[in-house]
Amino acid sequence: QVPLVESGGGLVQPGGSLKLSCTASASLSHVITRNWYRQAPGSEREFVASIHSSGATNYADSVRGRFTISRDYAKNMVSLQMNSLKPEDTAVYYCMWQTIPDIGKKLDNWGRGTQVTVSS
Repeated sequence: QVPLVESGGGLVQPGGSLKLSCTASASLSHVITRNWYRQAPGSEREFVASIHSSGATNYADSVRGRFTISRDYAKNMVSLQMNSLKPEDTAVYYCMWQTIPDIGKKLDNWGRGTQVTVSS
């Protein structure tokens, strides 16, 4: 069973907006951070945004001011609101939740990704 499932990707024109969502299965617990990464063709996967269990957020310089990460505990979900999209935002976007399955251990749980294409 895939622990995380992303949705909301698609084709959007430059300057447009999209909202990605990532829903976790009930089996994930002791989550420390909820993150978004992306990978463009021919490039390595890169960090986009994160939200810590404390509520603190962090963004890559390339998206700060345009993207907003948020969480919904009731729905066991994290979202990424993406505004003012640029062609260079085109990538497969992945959700990753880091958990602590045991004392001193960390586990990165990944989804399968959702495609975002910014093009006119």
